[in-house]
Amino acid sequence: MSDLSQPDIQTYFMTGHAGFWKIEYKDQQDPKLYADEQMDAVDVVDEDVLADKLRLTQILLNILGNCVKYNKIGGTLRLRLYQEKPKKDGYATYHFICSDTGIGMSDEFQKHIFETFSRAETATVSGIQGSGLGMAITKRIVDMMQGSISLKSEVGVGSEFDVCLSFPLSKDKQSQTKVPALKDLRVLIADDDMDTCTSIAKMLRQMGVRSEWTVSGKEAIIRAKLAKEIGHDFYAYIIDWLMPDMNGIETVRRIRSEIGDTQPIIILTAYDWNEIEQEAKEAGVTTILEKPLFASNLREVLLHPTMALPETHTPHTLEDCKGKKILLVEDNSLNQEIAKTVLEEVGFIVDTVDDGIIAVDKIKKAKDEQYDLILMDIQMPLVDGYTATKQIGS
Repeated sequence: MSDLSQPDIQTYFMTGHAGFWKIEYKDQQDPKLYADEQMDAVDVVDEDVLADKLRLTQILLNILGNCVKYNKIGGTLRLRLYQEKPKKDGYATYHFICSDTGIGMSDEFQKHIFETFSRAETATVSGIQGSGLGMAITKRIVDMMQGSISLKSEVGVGSEFDVCLSFPLSKDKQSQTKVPALKDLRVLIADDDMDTCTSIAKMLRQMGVRSEWTVSGKEAIIRAKLAKEIGHDFYAYIIDWLMPDMNGIETVRRIRSEIGDTQPIIILTAYDWNEIEQEAKEAGVTTILEKPLFASNLREVLLHPTMALPETHTPHTLEDCKGKKILLVEDNSLNQEIAKTVLEEVGFIVDTVDDGIIAVDKIKKAKDEQYDLILMDIQMPLVDGYTATKQIGS
């Protein structure tokens, strides 16, 4: 099958699509299984890359699905993204780390996790044993993308998958340089997760913004009041929605009573913002940003602090795919297996042939409208995809 790389996919897994991870993950999980879901991004400088949407999606969903399967009731599932030093110029290298606090895997089973239909002796939370095709296909896709995947797991503790991939940078990528309009402005961050606080503080520092942070909503109120009293107000506030001592909405409400309506206050949430939208407006929230937070989103809000809500992400139910028939023409057995599995998982009915001649014959003998779509490889040994397509259309 020809290379699936798609041109100029603007940060599929980051800017504007960060919420996709959560939507797709929620569609697959049993909501009873989890008490805590976490997503964060660390040291992400380059947000615009040329990536392969289909393959990257399949990698993440397969790994998350495995973490769901092996997690414990009331456990934690975490998806973490961080950028490391690029392996070569013009590229950006990222790690996608999916971890759970589930039942874990034995050393022996870990050796075979990427083999087709590996089986563990211990049943999973869902009652399903083993990894099936999912992790084997994941490993193959990662290899095809010239990346790497590793696993760390301990029985009774949980598992962590680390996928490392490099992507070419988009030509119109934006560098994370200092923003003159924000130079030396002060921002207060309140989030009970210290990693989130330090990550946001680093983003702000790279923009030229000075910041302070606290892990307490109550402490944030005290600092806001003190800054107002001494005439050294913060330019903006970044408040997490869920904090143990006081939730973000109540924190905002009390900060507003101290500082008035001038300074922008941003609420961060990793959950469905629709359920807090009205309450947030009434409390005086300026805008809501979804986690994981990226520098481009934060920069835009600080430069243009008006009441706004995150872009609505429509869940990919793919109802229109169910029952539709596809003829897949592919001479490479590995590519054929991967494509067939991915297509069937979203509801397509897939027939496969491995040669253009057979494909032409099959189509000519088929009933009218038997296939809704034909996926044709370009390079095949006997009849190439171009020739076969012309013969089918003649």
